[in-house]
Amino acid sequence: MNPLAKVLDTLADRTLVPGYSKIGYELRKRHWQPLPEGALRGKRALVTGANSGLGKATAARLAELGATVHLVVRDLGRGEQAREEIATLLPKAELHVDRCDLSDYDSVRRFAEGFLAAHDTVDILVHNAGALPPKRTENAWGDELALAVHVLGPFLLTGLLLPGLRASEDARVVFVSSGGMYAQKLYDGDPQYREGKYGGTAAYARTKRMQVVLAGMWAEHLAGDGISVHSMHPGWAATPGVTDSLPGFAKLMGPLLRDAEQGADTTVWLAASAEGGRTSGRFWHDRTARPEHYVPWTKESAAQRERLWEFCKDRVQNS
Repeated sequence: MNPLAKVLDTLADRTLVPGYSKIGYELRKRHWQPLPEGALRGKRALVTGANSGLGKATAARLAELGATVHLVVRDLGRGEQAREEIATLLPKAELHVDRCDLSDYDSVRRFAEGFLAAHDTVDILVHNAGALPPKRTENAWGDELALAVHVLGPFLLTGLLLPGLRASEDARVVFVSSGGMYAQKLYDGDPQYREGKYGGTAAYARTKRMQVVLAGMWAEHLAGDGISVHSMHPGWAATPGVTDSLPGFAKLMGPLLRDAEQGADTTVWLAASAEGGRTSGRFWHDRTARPEHYVPWTKESAAQRERLWEFCKDRVQNS
């Protein structure tokens, strides 16, 4: 990308609407190199929340690049429907549907145990599953639902799958976050959102901030294991998560929203490109590393990061 293009890219990113909408995607993709055909041949990929939206688009593109893809879903019926839709477009793809409810830690343990009993290696793990609760809800372990789905379930799953990730020659872990996290600081003192008036959108954004922090910490912890860990945000995409949970926003943005394939592009690029294996611990949007903070009052300290890590360890070990 030439210097002028970099300046325009940064300007679009900071002004949100040009950068997060399909406008930014269309402008930036002109500078991208296509991923090689068969780039993921022989790789095994897991995508959580793969029955619709970004997850299904990610699963389809990974399969198109040659990966064996596991659609890791809460609802097997919807997962099988997604598998059939992908298979119609990619009849030679190797696709599997596996049940795992990230808000149910017993379900996470059963899935991980069964998966590692059947397969030695995990090459790609995409944490895509999401939840935007309309009111504060807890799972069976007393954890707020968005926290369980976005943070604690993925933390547990990543830890349980480490033997498979370590067995890979070039493992990649990608957390699908959100640009909404820029508006939130790290609430390490109240991760369960018990204080103040609960809001689903705020809970979503808070836990997406936690994902970015934890991705960086996983990258540090796994630096010697040959496992690259990334977080990214897809921009504003017309997926069920947006159109169902934020109908007013979806109506306002209308034709400016990206489609699911555009939103999934950076996740796939991080999983399949050489760059995705050379770097670790960074936050990405449209194939470019972005700042984790745009304003000083959202920055967390090293002590806060450690408290979040220890909180997650304690919750999953005692669940």
